[in-house]
Amino acid sequence: MTLRKIAGLGALLSLVTPGLALADEAAPVLNSGDTAWMLVASLLVLFMTIPGLALFYGGMVRSKNVLSVLMQCFAITCVISILWVVYGYSIAFDTTGMEQGVVNLNSFVGGFGKAFLSGLTPASLTYLVPESVFVVFQMTFAIITPALIVGAFAERMKFSAMLIFMAVWFTLVYAPIAHMVWAGNGGLLWDWGVLDFAGGTVVHINAGIAGLVACIVLGKRKGFPTTPMAPHNLGYTLVGAAMLWVGWFGFNAGSAVAANGTAGMAMLVTQIATAAAALGWMGAEWLTHGKPSALGIASGVVAGLVAITPAAGTAGPMGAIVIGLSAGVICFFCATSLKRKLGYDDSLDAFGVHGIGGIVGALLTGVFAAPALGGFGTVEDIPGQLLIQFKGVAFTVIYTAIVTFVILKVLDMVMGLRVSEEEESIGLDLSLHNERGYNL
Repeated sequence: MTLRKIAGLGALLSLVTPGLALADEAAPVLNSGDTAWMLVASLLVLFMTIPGLALFYGGMVRSKNVLSVLMQCFAITCVISILWVVYGYSIAFDTTGMEQGVVNLNSFVGGFGKAFLSGLTPASLTYLVPESVFVVFQMTFAIITPALIVGAFAERMKFSAMLIFMAVWFTLVYAPIAHMVWAGNGGLLWDWGVLDFAGGTVVHINAGIAGLVACIVLGKRKGFPTTPMAPHNLGYTLVGAAMLWVGWFGFNAGSAVAANGTAGMAMLVTQIATAAAALGWMGAEWLTHGKPSALGIASGVVAGLVAITPAAGTAGPMGAIVIGLSAGVICFFCATSLKRKLGYDDSLDAFGVHGIGGIVGALLTGVFAAPALGGFGTVEDIPGQLLIQFKGVAFTVIYTAIVTFVILKVLDMVMGLRVSEEEESIGLDLSLHNERGYNL
């Protein structure tokens, strides 16, 4: 059963009042196998941010900034964890006032009925797992999404401004987009029919566009692009990419919210697409630059993981190959040629990999979810679904870009976003945290 069908079942169950209890045989009963898998999946997704993403990004910056990137990932993990339980989960998943086909305020954002996790008990169920487990699983998605943005403005943003930006961005951008896509009947993009199994729109396009806006608003790093700014430790980056690859199985297969055939297929296509994208990036780089690089294959891995995310529950193995290869090649050219041509300083290619990869994956989901092309979705009208996917992408791009821009501009006026030139020259490790990544 797909996540969309499960959510529909959950919505029907929620209509039953306490005075009209279902018969015992029809009442939802905790599934221990699903629960065990979701506990593991939640740990895998958290593992993607700390230490996976932290190391992936940390290795790509200069040595004087490595701790700042690690610190940002850790701090974001802490801040978003608290905000999620205070109001984030409620804004994203409270379905009060939602009605299929009716557009109202609750189509865009949830209420506060679940604020402070009101009503949550050990017996509370969401689908067939404890609601507490579902809360943690979705929390890990909320954590990694703002952390991905760090790669776009690495080496130049104030730590204090970063913390406030992430808290406000999570509140005004991430949680509403998650609600519109995943909250079920009555959610704006859900009712449009947008397919996003595990977060191509909610996580990657969202973070990638926010990253692009952030790096443009902050401006280029001092010396960019004339000063060499080579990664200081590609070993860290490769290890981080490997951790992301492993953790992503929790990300994609876990989004089935069950230990079933959909989860198994999501795991399979994730592996296939990731390998295809890594080979696609490596091949494009080899042909273009004459040699394949370790940074290139690591970046290709992440591009493939990103692109298959929205399609993981509906694409088949052959579709996964096409999605992966397409993402690897397209993201390579966007992270190199396009970035040079337009001149923006996306430090670690958050937009080039996550934004572009998310868009490629979201659009191709509309193609390869079709059974006629080996998919496991219900798409019969491929052009029609492509149009729906395009609408979802366009809405997310526009909404995220505008709100992110406003948040950054307000913060810049109130407290300033960027460190001083002297602090940037010294490095953020010493200037902001009074520590060094390496003491010889």
